[in-house]
Amino acid sequence: MKTKLIFTSLLLSAVSTSAFAMDAKFADAVWDGTKIPTGQQCQKFGGKNPSTPKMMVTDIPAGTKSIVLEYSDRDSEKMNNGGHGRMSFTVDSSATEVEIPSIFGHTFDIPKDFKVIEAQRSPGWDTAGAYMPPCSGGKGHAYYVTIKAVKDDKVTATTTLEMGKY
Repeated sequence: MKTKLIFTSLLLSAVSTSAFAMDAKFADAVWDGTKIPTGQQCQKFGGKNPSTPKMMVTDIPAGTKSIVLEYSDRDSEKMNNGGHGRMSFTVDSSATEVEIPSIFGHTFDIPKDFKVIEAQRSPGWDTAGAYMPPCSGGKGHAYYVTIKAVKDDKVTATTTLEMGKY
């Protein structure tokens, strides 16, 4: 029975792996994926001009028209799965890599290459906006961003980047 479970688990892993190996990394050294940088938490807890991390996304599948960014708090049911904001970033369909710039938190005034899909889900907790920076009050919550390549309303590749704990 144990062998069957291991084989089934391996088979499911192989099936769920994307055909494309899109990759992402931070394009700013203050983001190390371990700890949220000082000042990049929400304004409620002393953030100073907090913004999304600048990222470099590579190995983008051919024909991708946008990159969807879903910012999440793994330790909060309400703020997980894009609860800190979901947006798309328009890319040239011939691009194989792109640097996604930072955008400020707590605002809907975002650059024209971005489009809000879902604003952050807790506007009563701190200032409303397209993106809410990490806002757990330093309780050790784990924050991450899910990055999806989209072509013709279909997700063609997905990767996750750990933002760090706060």
